Amino acid sequence: MNETYQECAAHYGACVIPARARKPKDKAKVEAAVLVAQRWILARLRDRLFTSLSEMNEAIMGCLEILNHRKMRHVNKSRLELYEALEKSVLKPLPTEQYVFAEWKKATVNIDYHITFDHHRYSVPYQLVHELCDVRATATTVEIFRKMKRVASHRRSHKRGGYTTLKEHMPKGHREYAEWTPERVIQWSKQIGSNTAALVEKILSTKVHPQQGYMAALGLIRLERPYGKERVEKASGRALEVGAHSYQFVKQMLKNNMDGASRKFDGAAMSEEKDPITNEVQLALLSAENLRGSGYYH
Repeated sequence: MNETYQECAAHYGACVIPARARKPKDKAKVEAAVLVAQRWILARLRDRLFTSLSEMNEAIMGCLEILNHRKMRHVNKSRLELYEALEKSVLKPLPTEQYVFAEWKKATVNIDYHITFDHHRYSVPYQLVHELCDVRATATTVEIFRKMKRVASHRRSHKRGGYTTLKEHMPKGHREYAEWTPERVIQWSKQIGSNTAALVEKILSTKVHPQQGYMAALGLIRLERPYGKERVEKASGRALEVGAHSYQFVKQMLKNNMDGASRKFDGAAMSEEKDPITNEVQLALLSAENLRGSGYYH
């Protein structure tokens, strides 16, 4: 069983025995109950239009009452009669605390001692860099475990691309850990060119802690592989010109071929020399933080 299902079963004191693969008879009664619900509830409501969840639940409850009071031919008793005679007296009371749904996933700690969950980064003790951890997230909290031991807990944030960092997770005195330092990242970017190095330096300087900019800086450097040094260097220069100090800006510029003399935007090719005003507008659109792009909705 996955962790979420296991937690739900433990909360209600239930024992879950998974059915075997390709053995439908292991859960014949469950499948029959699904068929009955489809015929007596879903089929009855299929042509109705609901405008709220409460309205839908009320309609389902009405159908359920009819179904539970209906006598079954093979036992000549209703489901409600069987429940009261056989099950009700042996049921356990419901837990006093409400069940909290939690989503689990695995995540590797990045070199900036943060893991990424739902497009947001959360810190863990810096000693766990490169380690694989388990993440448990509810609607309000994010917990991180290493070998079944909780190593970090944060209030959940839905800010895309943001950071939640605890000071106690940082190296003492902000000293650089392992072999990664801001100077090393900047020096690495100089292999592409001075514009790229300047942009990396800007990215690191905009963060509360330079380590928070490592992933963006390394992403910028890795753009050399698909696009080449010359294009990355030129795009970095354009980013510096318009004050868009971000990896995503450069990535989108390269993706849309807006770094060279011939540019394409929304399927319409144009020349920088022929239409410089339109080109500047396009660059401004890419740098606008409130415009998220189609990738945001995937």
